[in-house]
Amino acid sequence: MAPSTGSLPVTYLLDTNAISDLMRAARRIENWMAGLDDRDRVVTCAVVRGEVLFGIARLPQGRRHTELEEAARQFLAVFRCEPIPVRAGDFYAAIKLARQQRGLALDENDLWVAATALALGVTLVSRDRDFLNIDGLAVVALES
Repeated sequence: MAPSTGSLPVTYLLDTNAISDLMRAARRIENWMAGLDDRDRVVTCAVVRGEVLFGIARLPQGRRHTELEEAARQFLAVFRCEPIPVRAGDFYAAIKLARQQRGLALDENDLWVAATALALGVTLVSRDRDFLNIDGLAVVALES
């Protein structure tokens, strides 16, 4: 990680696609992580953990399934998995209502990930551009 620049440390919450990119050693996420300050924290949350594990579990048994399962266990062990705070329920309701009123859909799990990030006061890291339209949510938008 980069040396401290004197700015305040930031906590980043990795979305499912960011974890997936790390598992595939995608250059965009590796470059982004290499530029983090030593004091920054990178975490994930229970919803993301569930999505990653479900995505692998639904694959047919075989070499790919086994390799991805092992990679997921290794990556998920590295990052603290934040629980969903009670306050996330308040953010969930507000986000869902605001999006419905604007005629915008958002996957239920994405709603919970966004609500969790807001409740924790962290910056979300994702390739999903839908997060950019959520009021108050700080997002690092990784390029697709």
